[in-house]
Amino acid sequence: MAAKRLKALTKGQLKTFFESFDVVLSDCDGVLWRETKVIEGSPKAVSKLKEKGKRFFYVTNNNGKTRTDFVTKCNSLNYEATLDEVVCTSFLGAMYLKEKGFNKKVYIVGNTGMAKELDAVGIKHCGSGPDPLTGDALEVVTKFTPDPEVGAVLVGFDEYFSYSKLVQAATYLKNPDVQFLGMNPDILRPSVNENVFPGTGCFVLIVEAATGRKATMLGKPEAYMSDYLIKTFNLDPKRTLMIGDNCTTDILLGKRCGLQTLLVLSGVTNQEKLNEIFLPDAEKKGLIVPDYYTETLSDLYELLSE
Repeated sequence: MAAKRLKALTKGQLKTFFESFDVVLSDCDGVLWRETKVIEGSPKAVSKLKEKGKRFFYVTNNNGKTRTDFVTKCNSLNYEATLDEVVCTSFLGAMYLKEKGFNKKVYIVGNTGMAKELDAVGIKHCGSGPDPLTGDALEVVTKFTPDPEVGAVLVGFDEYFSYSKLVQAATYLKNPDVQFLGMNPDILRPSVNENVFPGTGCFVLIVEAATGRKATMLGKPEAYMSDYLIKTFNLDPKRTLMIGDNCTTDILLGKRCGLQTLLVLSGVTNQEKLNEIFLPDAEKKGLIVPDYYTETLSDLYELLSE
């Protein structure tokens, strides 16, 4: 079934659409903002949805911040948000290990957001922050002594990724009892300009290649994220709308859970990628087709205001 453009719907169809959901799960990067810049009109759209009685949750694969950081960011960009309305993958990593009764140490290929969320649940960790190559590669390999307390490797977005970190992560993961967790599979982040902005999935793939192991992914579109959302927010999938800019994460999560899905074109999905979705055999080719699409979230404000 082809995706429907919201602005092409009749008034009756729009009314049916807006009355068909009570809860909105929204991606953040590429939908609400691009890095530090708000996407024009999106705050008004979120406010309008809440005014219409919709429960609204911020669901992001971003792992560079804590939930508290995201609340601060939302509020600074004119989005009203509370801690209970935010789910980010740095938080999910800590929740996953806590639920498993994990009592060892985590080696982090990642950032301070991931480290702080582990701190919040009392899980020991090492590895976050700069670890530059000193000497040559052979020296790194020969001098590294693994910490016997490490029982998991957690891979997220790492601005300080280095050969030293790759050696350590891969060495720990030689042990099949050491858990291998990836924050999300996103290869790209929505860029603020024409340059490519590689994402967390790139770091996960490198570690997978070095170890011959596949990471257990925690973020969209994987089961841990969807199970957490449905259980924590007591969602009725048939009355829930997933909004995102990425078909392979946001929209696929919605499809897997039986949610309605809305794709916006303000992030990683451009017109060229959208055109592929409209090919007659798109779904047969394995492409993820949303139920609806629109250019930007601000369109919802305009349509709800008519």
